[in-house]
Amino acid sequence: MASACSVDPKTASRWVSGRVPHRRHRWTVANLLSVDEAYLWPENEQGTQRLGSDRSELVDTHPNRASVPRDLWLSLLLGAMKQIDVLVFSGTFFAQTNPHIARMLQERAQAGVRVRLCFGDPTGEAVRIRGREEGIGDTLAAKIRASLTYYRDLVGYPGCEVRLHDTTLYNSIFRYDDHLMVNPHIWGQPASANPILQLRQTDGGEWFQRYGDSFEAVWTTARLWTPDQ
Repeated sequence: MASACSVDPKTASRWVSGRVPHRRHRWTVANLLSVDEAYLWPENEQGTQRLGSDRSELVDTHPNRASVPRDLWLSLLLGAMKQIDVLVFSGTFFAQTNPHIARMLQERAQAGVRVRLCFGDPTGEAVRIRGREEGIGDTLAAKIRASLTYYRDLVGYPGCEVRLHDTTLYNSIFRYDDHLMVNPHIWGQPASANPILQLRQTDGGEWFQRYGDSFEAVWTTARLWTPDQ
C-alpha cells in the first residue's frame, strides 16, 4: 500500500490503525483493493456527499502530467475490467514511461477489457495547427508516427482498436472504467505542461459523463489506423 501511494510504510500503517488518508491516497488504496472508497471510510464519504455530487467527482488535481505518480497510471491500467479509452495527439509519454504498454493492453483485452486508442492524424489539419501553436511545426506529426510504432501489435488484436482523428483537441482523455484522467490543453503549451484532473464516475455527476461523451464523439469520426499507412 505504501508503495502504491508513494508514502512511507509508517504512514500506511497509521491508515490501517484508523487515521484517514489524504483524498488522493484514499482513492489509490480503494482502487488497489478493488473496493469503493465508502466501504473503507464511510464516515468520510458522508462528508464528501454533502458537498454535492458535482464536487465528489473530482478525486484530485495535479499541476502537470509529470506530477502524476507512475504507479497511479499502472494501477489504473491493471485495474480496468471493462474499458480503456485514450484520446491524445501523440501520447508519447504513455509508451515511453512503460515500454511494455502494448503487451499490457493485450493482456487486459484478453481479460475482456475493450481497448480503444485514438491518436491525432499526422497528416491532418488539426495536428498541423497544433504543431504551429506549440512552436514545433512538423515535430508533432513526427512524434505521433513514432508513438504509433509501439502499438503495431494491437492492430487486429481481439478487443483492441487504434484510430486516427483530425479534431481540435481541448483535452487529452484517459479512461479506465469509472476512473478518468483529463489533461486540459492550454494554448501554445505541450500537454505535458498542463494540469491533470482526476475524476471518478458518481451518481448524478456531470463532468465524467461530458468528458466520456466527448471521447465517443471524436471516436466515431476517427478513421482506422493500419501500420502500412
